[in-house]
Amino acid sequence: MGIVIANIIAIYRRELQSYFVSPLAYGIAAIFWFISGLFLVMILIGPGGIIPTVADFDLRGQQFGIPVPPIDVPYEFIRAFLDRISWLLLFILPILSMGLYADERKRGTLELLATSPITNWAVAVGKLLGVLTFFLTMILPLLGFEAFAVSESQPPVLPIIPLIGHLGLILLAAAILSLGMFVSSLTDSTILSAVLTFALIILLLLIDSIAQVIPGPIGQALSHISLLKHYNTLIQGIFDTSAIILFASYIILGIFLTAQSIDALRFQRQ
Repeated sequence: MGIVIANIIAIYRRELQSYFVSPLAYGIAAIFWFISGLFLVMILIGPGGIIPTVADFDLRGQQFGIPVPPIDVPYEFIRAFLDRISWLLLFILPILSMGLYADERKRGTLELLATSPITNWAVAVGKLLGVLTFFLTMILPLLGFEAFAVSESQPPVLPIIPLIGHLGLILLAAAILSLGMFVSSLTDSTILSAVLTFALIILLLLIDSIAQVIPGPIGQALSHISLLKHYNTLIQGIFDTSAIILFASYIILGIFLTAQSIDALRFQRQ
């Protein structure tokens, strides 16, 4: 077990270092931060934003003497912001995951990994942890912006709500990256890997809408495997164990399929 953990750490360090020296990774992070900042500003003070909408409700209530129902602005802001970020991940994460194995194929190092003593599971876990860690560094500045935006709310926002919401964001990202890693192991084209991952994630996000038009147990089964449905549950501050299990299942599935894909390559080389 100690050898396996050491191998995972070695692959993890190698993968993480490759992101921090990659101009493409920094470019992706810059685009992510820029668009996320725009989302934050538009949600708060843009046309139709939360603050102008609440102010308009208060003004109308004062003019017409109509009682205005209380609006939990911090909760609505966090939920709306995490919802926008999830759609941004559709474009960002396939680009981050596209080279996990495709670049190894291009450089001819995938054969070395496939025939090395390191297990395919250890390689897949190490690579996934590396790209996930880089993604976590991308969302750290967003946490500061969110904390600043809700810091003056009265009453203060309950910490459990943003914690559960951001847990959902991390689990969603891990599931997408895990599946993207499997797709990357199937081709030596990074562009094709990104496109196929994007198409696969779109299907898994929108499968709940497809399930609504399919009657019976098949539609119910499809609804249960929807990433978007379970993610929306978590960003509402609801800790749902079925959502955690679903995301964990997708993560393990991606690692398993990746290991099997490399096993197939090892068998071909033999």
